[in-house]
Amino acid sequence: MEHYLTYLRELNLASMMLRVVLAMIMGGIIGFDREQKHRPAGFRTYMLVALAAASTQILSQYLNVMLNTQWAEDFAIVGQRTDAVRLGAQIVSGVGFIGTGTILLTERQEVKGLTTASCLWASACMGLAIGAGFYECTVVGLILLILTMKLFPLVDDNVLAKSRNMNFYVELDSIENLGNVVNIIKEKGIRIYDVELGKVEQNGEQHAKGLFSVKLPKRGPHTEILAKIAMIDGVVAIEEI
Repeated sequence: MEHYLTYLRELNLASMMLRVVLAMIMGGIIGFDREQKHRPAGFRTYMLVALAAASTQILSQYLNVMLNTQWAEDFAIVGQRTDAVRLGAQIVSGVGFIGTGTILLTERQEVKGLTTASCLWASACMGLAIGAGFYECTVVGLILLILTMKLFPLVDDNVLAKSRNMNFYVELDSIENLGNVVNIIKEKGIRIYDVELGKVEQNGEQHAKGLFSVKLPKRGPHTEILAKIAMIDGVVAIEEI
């Protein structure tokens, strides 16, 4: 087994083909989850990012070998010094620009796309590891990444749904009904520590909107609070964020 791994870490046709194909497969596995959730960066984007990262790392390895073997004499005559391995560092910076395009701030002051951007960055890093022939790291990294995307959201949602701190967005047909929302919150013994108010146009009509950050008197399901506020006259929409 060790013999085969040593061979696949060398710069040869078999190892190069394995690296680019493996990078596309692993990038596709990560992107498949994002594609199912209709995120901006999907299946093909992740495959291309991982492929490009792996190809860049292979190129770095190729240049490093050539500069120390066949091109060594010519390189010594020129007298320049360079570090071909640094090519991979530019991939991390480049993926940052792609990831920025997937992050947006909604009108409800909610940040979207952070997980997609993080997965793109992780996909690029995995591509670099595959391109370098570090296969063991990529397999473990892929398993942990899938667990993070599939298992941890369930734990995270369960914890947040019963935490004392709560953020919710409410939309009202008029600003006058805001007092009713505040009264319900106070009746429940809930402390408001931040409020952002504004206006939003809905079907040609001006509605009032509010983003509330509150602290509950005790841990419990947030759905009860949301249901109580939703029953108030004038509440058009309400959502926990």
